[in-house]
Amino acid sequence: MMRVLWWLIAGTRCGLNRARIIMTLKDMPANANQLAESLDLDYKTVRHYLDLLVENQILVPQGEGYGMVYFLTSEMEANYSEFEKIWVKFGKRSKKKTGTE
Repeated sequence: MMRVLWWLIAGTRCGLNRARIIMTLKDMPANANQLAESLDLDYKTVRHYLDLLVENQILVPQGEGYGMVYFLTSEMEANYSEFEKIWVKFGKRSKKKTGTE
């Protein structure tokens, strides 16, 4: 799980937004449209990130079609502290690059 998280979050250009999705879903499950609105991201981009996170067993969908809601997998919930460690290292660096810190 650690290698996958490092790759998805710190090893790719879009890791910041993937991390934001994970953190949002930790607080409350949501569908793609809700995530796009709350994170101010393009719907199609969010769908792509969700598909990638599901494929890598970070998220699990519930339901069908447009109303499909996403949850963290049990494994991701069990390893959330590891994600937070990555976020502490990577998130600070990303914020500096974007000038938000």
